[in-house]
Amino acid sequence: MKKHTIAAALVLAGLISGAPARAEDQKPPSAEQVAKWHQEEEDRLHTDFGYLNRYAADNETLKATPGAVRVVFMGDSITQVWIDKMPDFFTNGYVDRGISGQTTAQMLLRFRQDVIDLKPAVVHIMAGTNDLAQNWGPVSPEQLKNNIMSMVELAKAHGIKVVLAGIPPALDFPWRKGLDPAPKVAAHNAWLKGYAAKVGALYVDYKDVVGDGKGGFKDGYALDGIHPTLAGYQAMAPLADKTVKEALAKAK
Repeated sequence: MKKHTIAAALVLAGLISGAPARAEDQKPPSAEQVAKWHQEEEDRLHTDFGYLNRYAADNETLKATPGAVRVVFMGDSITQVWIDKMPDFFTNGYVDRGISGQTTAQMLLRFRQDVIDLKPAVVHIMAGTNDLAQNWGPVSPEQLKNNIMSMVELAKAHGIKVVLAGIPPALDFPWRKGLDPAPKVAAHNAWLKGYAAKVGALYVDYKDVVGDGKGGFKDGYALDGIHPTLAGYQAMAPLADKTVKEALAKAK
């Protein structure tokens, strides 16, 4: 796998940590910027694989105010960019803890720091896109499930209600083409829905509001076939809010 291809694609989407937030009309970065961001990402993977430093300072600030966090949104770039596109959605105790490019293994590493230690009532977990894209190597369906189950079990052990979000639509990965992710997304989401019912978690699938019925996004709802546009997030937000509020009601 050519990691520089992944990094460059993420940078072009304005999603790699350290890159500026991307507006739809932003010019692509220069080759020098791509090389710089790639090197920073490569260096970090050898020193902080889970990227625990990303939210460490913000977490300390939040922990100083008990009750400040009601819901944590744990995820990858799709979650990270959500707050960039819709900052007003992340108010009233809704906290974004998405990190670009992350797999479920990396999220599991930071789950205690970025979720449990904040003492939320609810965690919304949307993960698996980068596992299927094999960002840091092949991940079997069983490994993906195991990482999700471990996060859920940790949350439940600490009295945190869980919302499990299906992997969003994906017909192909711009940074790793040819993996045919759509049937894998469908299979995982079918398992996830059943698992959520089994363990008393809530399940939400955003394809119901942004999907085209063929495994991809509706026109205008995704920037690159993977990451939602503002219109995509605006369609997702009411469904997220409805499901999270249902989970909050159960947490009382």
